[in-house]
Amino acid sequence: MEEPFLFSGLGIALVTPFAAHGGIDFAALARIIDHQVSHQADYLVVLGTTAETPTLSTDEREAVKRFVVQRVNGRIPLMIGIGGNCTQAVCWQLQHEDLTGFDAVLSVVPYYNKPQQEGIYQHYMAIAQASPLPVVLYNVPGRTGVNMAAETTLRIAQDARNVIAIKEASGNLHQIEQILRERPEGFHVISGDDGLTFPLLAEGAEGVISVLGNAYTGEWAQMTHAAMQGRHAEALQIHRQFAWMNELIFRQGNPAGIKAVMSEMQLCGNVLRLPSVPVDNALLMQIRQEMERLRQG
Repeated sequence: MEEPFLFSGLGIALVTPFAAHGGIDFAALARIIDHQVSHQADYLVVLGTTAETPTLSTDEREAVKRFVVQRVNGRIPLMIGIGGNCTQAVCWQLQHEDLTGFDAVLSVVPYYNKPQQEGIYQHYMAIAQASPLPVVLYNVPGRTGVNMAAETTLRIAQDARNVIAIKEASGNLHQIEQILRERPEGFHVISGDDGLTFPLLAEGAEGVISVLGNAYTGEWAQMTHAAMQGRHAEALQIHRQFAWMNELIFRQGNPAGIKAVMSEMQLCGNVLRLPSVPVDNALLMQIRQEMERLRQG
C-alpha cells in the first residue's frame, strides 16, 4: 500500500523576519510558526524563495533551520529549500548538510544559466542520487528564466523514484494539466501560485505551497481543505474573497507584499534585505484597505 503523502494540503513558504537593526528576529519567527501551526497549516517550507534565502549568510541559514526544527518540534512536517545553478554544489550541500528534522528537499530549476531541457533532467537526476531525503521539484520560470517542460517533469518523475512531487509555479494551466494527466503513480503536484490553487485542486493537485498563508493561514487552510474534500462551492467562495489580496501582495515582488500584511497583523516587522525593499506607500494603503475589507467579511 502506498504511504500517505506527507505534503498534501496547505504548505507555507515561510518568511524570514528581520529586526530593525537587520538581524533575524527569532521572537517574530517563533510567533509566525506558532500562528501557522495553530491555524491548520499542514507543513512548512523553510529557506525557500519567500525566505529571502539568497540574502542570508551560511550561519544565518543554519540558525533558521535549527530554530524552526526546534520550534515546530514534530508538530507538522518540514521541507527545506536546497537548490542552485551549480549542480555539483547542490549535490555537495545535500550530502554534507545536517538535515535532521526535515522530511523532504525542495529544489528549484537552475536559474540564470538557462539550461536546455536535457540539462535540467540531468541536474535533477544528480540531485536525486545525492539527496538523503525525498525531492520536490520547483518550476518557477518567472524567477529562473527557464521553464521545465511537462515532458521533462514527467521524465524525471518516471526515472527518479525519490522525486516525489513538483511545486508548479509556471502559471501554465495546460502544462500543469498535462503533468496531472500523465504523471506516474505516487508523483504529486503542488500549486506554487496562490491565485491558481483552487482550479488546480479541482483538477486533482495535492495542495499548495503558499505565500498568502503566511498571514491568512486559517482562511487559506479552509479553502485548500474544502477543495480537496470536494466542497468546491465553499472553496470557490474563499478563493474569490482573496483574489484581490493575492494580486496586491505580488504587485511589487515577493516577499515585500506579504511582509507588509504581516507587519499590519503584528506578526513581524516590515523589514526586508536589499536588494528587496518594502512596498511603497501607495500600495501599502491599498493593502490596508483590502485587509479592512477582509476583516469586515
